[in-house]
Amino acid sequence: MTNRKKRLKKGINSLQEQIVLHEEKKKKAEENGNEELVEYYRKEIESKEKDKIKREEILEKQKK
Repeated sequence: MTNRKKRLKKGINSLQEQIVLHEEKKKKAEENGNEELVEYYRKEIESKEKDKIKREEILEKQKK
């Protein structure tokens, strides 16, 4: 079980890093006026946040 907890924590951290990276790219796309790219990054961020929440919920269940 310990290995699974470590993997979940690493996955959560990785998703958070990806969210931050995508937010930065989204800001650059907004500055350049590329609306299609902005929409793409918005969807990606939303998807990664959902995945992060799911993994956090699984990790909480593992702690019990």
